[in-house]
Amino acid sequence: QVQVVESGGGLVQAGGSLRLSCAASGRTFSSNTMMGWFRQAPGKEREFVVAIKWSGSSTVYADSVKGRFTISGDNAKNTVYLQMNSLKPEDTAVYYCAATDRVVLAPRLPSAYPYWGQGTQVTVSS
Repeated sequence: QVQVVESGGGLVQAGGSLRLSCAASGRTFSSNTMMGWFRQAPGKEREFVVAIKWSGSSTVYADSVKGRFTISGDNAKNTVYLQMNSLKPEDTAVYYCAATDRVVLAPRLPSAYPYWGQGTQVTVSS
């Protein structure tokens, strides 16, 4: 069983920054391991934000966050970080970290990830 735990959410003014962390534990990940961030605002569907592949650190970003958000990973700690800059009120959501060690053909789809964290709230005030 894999456990995924997010941390680092909070309240910030528009234009500010936050860094989220996601630690995965429970098994040894393989070169297929991919970790992603999704977010869900009230009344909306869960939305892809960014994903990173463990081997090679290749990344995929949603257009809405490209240039503002940066994902990075620390393989030794099985942890990924999401640095969020230039935050906007529309970034307000619960942010979820997800992980998989399967081969992923569609990293933007929530169904690609079997392991999920409990979520952390990010609120951006205008």
